[in-house]
Amino acid sequence: MTARERRASASLAAIFALRMLGLFLVLPVFALEAAHYPGGDDPALIGLAMGIYGLTQGLLQIPYGLASDRLGRKRVIVTGLLVFALGSFVAALSGSLHGLIIGRALQGAGAISAAVTALLADHTRDEVRTKAMALVGASIGLMFALSLFLAPLLVAHIGLPGLFTLTGTLALVGVAIVIWAAPPEPRQHKDQPRGKLSEVLTHAGLLRLDAGVFILHAVQLAMWIGIPALLVQAGLPKNEHWWVYLPAVLASFVVMGATLFPLERRGYLRAVFLTAIGGVALVQLGLLWAVDAPHIAWLAFLLFVFFCGFNVLEATQPSLASRIAPPHARGAALGVYNTLQSLGFFAGGAAGGWLVKAHGLPALFTACGVAMVVWLVVAWPMQAPARRG
Repeated sequence: MTARERRASASLAAIFALRMLGLFLVLPVFALEAAHYPGGDDPALIGLAMGIYGLTQGLLQIPYGLASDRLGRKRVIVTGLLVFALGSFVAALSGSLHGLIIGRALQGAGAISAAVTALLADHTRDEVRTKAMALVGASIGLMFALSLFLAPLLVAHIGLPGLFTLTGTLALVGVAIVIWAAPPEPRQHKDQPRGKLSEVLTHAGLLRLDAGVFILHAVQLAMWIGIPALLVQAGLPKNEHWWVYLPAVLASFVVMGATLFPLERRGYLRAVFLTAIGGVALVQLGLLWAVDAPHIAWLAFLLFVFFCGFNVLEATQPSLASRIAPPHARGAALGVYNTLQSLGFFAGGAAGGWLVKAHGLPALFTACGVAMVVWLVVAWPMQAPARRG
């Protein structure tokens, strides 16, 4: 990477990390803490408060992506972070569950993922873009693992309002990074034709990636409806689950760095991509086998394999989308991509919860495995794009 590419990758990964840390810190403790608010005895309202973030984010990813193509990436990112911070402070000051719902909806309205990813793509060459995207993915994974450890400790001292205040503060730090640390926006956008949504909705390669990110995140969220229960059943208390999660995440980053980037340089990106999909599918089979008699070591191994595949796919998919998309429609393409990602979260939570309630964990992991096989079939015709430089 050049110095400019390193600066762009580090600063934009930091923006993602700060934003996602704030979100992840709330999620492990939200349901328990929200029960103490007026209206907190209604599980449907608690579920709405948790899920409405994904809904508003999914609805606004495409408009934010289109706006970044027309108005500039950094302007859209700053606006989104300010909206996200506003929602965090609204939730912090709220004294009821309805107020939390409004705050969470505003948080989701700061849908900057497409604009941040597009700006990173603007500043990186094709040959290093997967590495840059992997840095972003690694930052998100680390924040997820860190939040599992920190959230119970922090909420005991500052409560849920304090966590939301911290979330809003981290978003404002992100604004400072955008303004003063991220490299200037390329001037080329001013002279390019305006991207059209129809260009990215009729592109076969982009549609394959959109379907993939939907399935991947639906499966990810659905899995986590069942995995904590399996770990408890295996004898690991809830407050010690991070002992399994954190080593699995960290070890998977080492494996990804040692395999993905060298193999991509040698022209094996398609093989690595399809192998990662197949690996996540096999994890579902392993979880299905473990339902009746789970063991901590076996579950830890399966989670390690899952994170290896998940991190590879998280790094390569947005990189491929940015390379396949026409440069002048990159924001629109990544807006659609991130919309499907958000809708995948929503679908995974809704469908996974229904499957567990109606048919139990075997049905959950069977459905996840079938979904991954469907993705493997859809992704099979893919070809790695030629490098444009």
